[in-house]
Amino acid sequence: MNGKVYLVGAGPGDPGLITVKGQQCIKNADVIVYDYLAVTAHLRHARKDAEMIYVGKKGGDHTLPQEGINALLVEKAKAGNIVTRLKGGDPFIFGRGGEEAEVLIKAGIPYEIVPGVTSAIAGPAYAGIPLTHRKFTATVAFVTGHEDPEKQESNIDWAAISKIGTIVFFMGVKNLPLIVKRLRDNGMPAEKPVALVRWGTTPQQKTVTGTLEDIVDVAQKAKIKPPSLIVVGDVVTLRPAMKWFEKRPLMGKRIVVTRAREQASDFVSRLADLGADCMECPTIEVSPPDDMAPLDNAIKDIADYDWLVFTSVNGVSFFFDRLFDAGKDVRALHSIRTAVIGPATEKRLLDFGIKSDIVPENFRAESVVSAFEKENIKGQKVLLPRAKEARPILPVELEKMGATVDEVTAYCTNPVQGDVDIVSRLEEGAVEMVTFTSSSTVTNFKALIPSENFDTLMAGVKIASIGPITTETAEKLGFNVDITADTYTIPGLCDAICEFFRSENRSE
Repeated sequence: MNGKVYLVGAGPGDPGLITVKGQQCIKNADVIVYDYLAVTAHLRHARKDAEMIYVGKKGGDHTLPQEGINALLVEKAKAGNIVTRLKGGDPFIFGRGGEEAEVLIKAGIPYEIVPGVTSAIAGPAYAGIPLTHRKFTATVAFVTGHEDPEKQESNIDWAAISKIGTIVFFMGVKNLPLIVKRLRDNGMPAEKPVALVRWGTTPQQKTVTGTLEDIVDVAQKAKIKPPSLIVVGDVVTLRPAMKWFEKRPLMGKRIVVTRAREQASDFVSRLADLGADCMECPTIEVSPPDDMAPLDNAIKDIADYDWLVFTSVNGVSFFFDRLFDAGKDVRALHSIRTAVIGPATEKRLLDFGIKSDIVPENFRAESVVSAFEKENIKGQKVLLPRAKEARPILPVELEKMGATVDEVTAYCTNPVQGDVDIVSRLEEGAVEMVTFTSSSTVTNFKALIPSENFDTLMAGVKIASIGPITTETAEKLGFNVDITADTYTIPGLCDAICEFFRSENRSE
């Protein structure tokens, strides 16, 4: 029995611009066939057992010709699979989706089209160029710029095209001189504004502007290469006032995020919203401890405790997982007071309906100790579920105050090799900054770097740390820390990174 094929537009590059239905097709797929211009970040939504097949074309190097792609879709669908064909932009706008649909119809395979946000609209929008405007034009044309210049006759009606208010050429950078000549030959004035938008909607976006008279020279001097769009029309003059995307404080900054993958999304989203080009290189993963008995025994006797202290979001999550697994709920904590480190941990605890009694002003263990000095905890019993091999200062100081502290391992942080070949990226000079959100991320990142090349690879790379403890670890391991956040949170670290680059720009 045949499966089904979904021809899905992945959007123009910004991962947030895929449609809800497109993302659902990725989640449901048995097989995903994707292009070079289809954002690989979308593949994270795929099932772990999904088959991934790359068929992209880059710089003339065709992984699989179109006929081969057509045959592959038919083969996988006939085997009963749900196939998602993931294409950059929109499948029916210069995406050859129509050809693939025809092949599926001929083979008797059911299919659906899931439109995508085309780069023809999104690229100019992110460059601050509206394709239509009441003061300028009510007509738009999308045109291929990829025609063979040796062709005797063009399939494009240049006389008609030259009368359109705004023209967007796809894949036309190599043919830019010919495009300019054809437009000029058909009556378009030399002063007509032109923009080239490269890698639109991505952190690598670059836009240059000129006129038909000088745009070829402008593009050559700026070294504009594919993939780029060419926008011709008076609406280009609106860009100086309307450009927004390229004005973000971290635009194009290549920043490595070493946080655990499960926790990296918020950090990556914040940096990306500020314009950064994030490379996820998780150096740790969070897992339950090998022996759950100490935590389970503490939960069994939870009524014996006076205080429950959490030092991380993970500690909260793993504790409540085991509490619920034991058949208990938050009512078991009705007589217990709580303390947390940091607003993220406070918020996670509140997710379970519990407002913390102690939230120190500074987000480190020493601050929790200071907060407890206002409490009389002599003779009281404290449960501290946290990471294995965490800093000892908290239980030591609480015991000095006369408390009995049961420190139990709620989770472990283990080293992990990320998807990014960080050494190659450092060798290429493709990294501007590395961020550390804990001492374990520092230790495990250092282990990825060959010691004999450490100084050379890290030369010129900025280091950003979430707080003084992490900074101390980094400096002991040989990193030169440029940024230590004043507020030891992800938002605080993002603010510190922005201020660092602003200061750098002011000094240039």
